[in-house]
Amino acid sequence: MFHSTLLQIATTPAVSDTLHKAAAALPTVAGASATTATGENTLSLFELIEKGGYIMLPIALLFFIATYYLIERFICIKRASKTDDNFMNNIRDFVHNNNIDAAKAFCKNSGSPQAKMIEKGILKMDRPLKEVEESMESTGKMEIYKLEKNLNIIAIIAGIAPMFGFIGTIMGVIKIFYNISLADNISIGLIAGGLYEKMITSAGGLIVGIFAFISYHLLNMMVEKISQRMERTSFEFIELLEDPKK
Repeated sequence: MFHSTLLQIATTPAVSDTLHKAAAALPTVAGASATTATGENTLSLFELIEKGGYIMLPIALLFFIATYYLIERFICIKRASKTDDNFMNNIRDFVHNNNIDAAKAFCKNSGSPQAKMIEKGILKMDRPLKEVEESMESTGKMEIYKLEKNLNIIAIIAGIAPMFGFIGTIMGVIKIFYNISLADNISIGLIAGGLYEKMITSAGGLIVGIFAFISYHLLNMMVEKISQRMERTSFEFIELLEDPKK
């Protein structure tokens, strides 16, 4: 009896038409909800950076400066690290044969930091050994100084980039409390929305700082490797002068 009554109501023209319209509308509403949900939760990298505000401009500038000096110093140091493994053997042969001019020309053509240092030593060969050693040491320090040029800029960026990010976060928090005072109420949307946007500056500053920190120490390791090679070459050359027949 109950089922037959329901069936009669459902088959009524007005009710049947309403049910068909509701069923047809369900997929459209579901699709619109899914699109809205996915659309609101997706942010491109540029939009994310843009939400950080004006403080992201100096952070971006620091990133480009650090990248420039990383590439520039890497190319310079990599070029300086390319040396002939038989460099000292050739110098030793020239000295044994008393062919000093050829040794000077060989060093000049090589152009590496250790070659410039040895060239300075060859020019001072007629002086006391102590003076030759001091002259080579000063030349070696000058060459290392040239390789370390602008590395301090990267080190400074590694230190101040996170500070810029922290300043952005503090400014964001101040802005949030100012908006709360104007609205005269506290809402999750008012706090969370502004806070997450300003936390982007902290993340950006830390990323740039870590990038600059790694770059600085990577380049320093490369320079240190060249410095150790120069010290070894200098020691071998002094031994050669002490005993030319060796």
